[in-house]
Amino acid sequence: MIAPLGTLAFLATLWLLVVLGASVLEESGAKIAAALKGKPPRREMPVSARVRIRSRFQKPIRAKARLRAAA
Repeated sequence: MIAPLGTLAFLATLWLLVVLGASVLEESGAKIAAALKGKPPRREMPVSARVRIRSRFQKPIRAKARLRAAA
């Protein structure tokens, strides 16, 4: 009875590795193919992101060491 469970675990692990490998190739397959052909990879258009900028800048606060008097 343990052999079918071991086989099932092996097949599930193998399936997971195939799925992960396919996802990696989907993301970087074009870069790998371009590298194997000796061509520079195509650059994707950069996505612009909005950056929020404060209009007023605060001065940095400096920490000062204070000694406490012994009680």
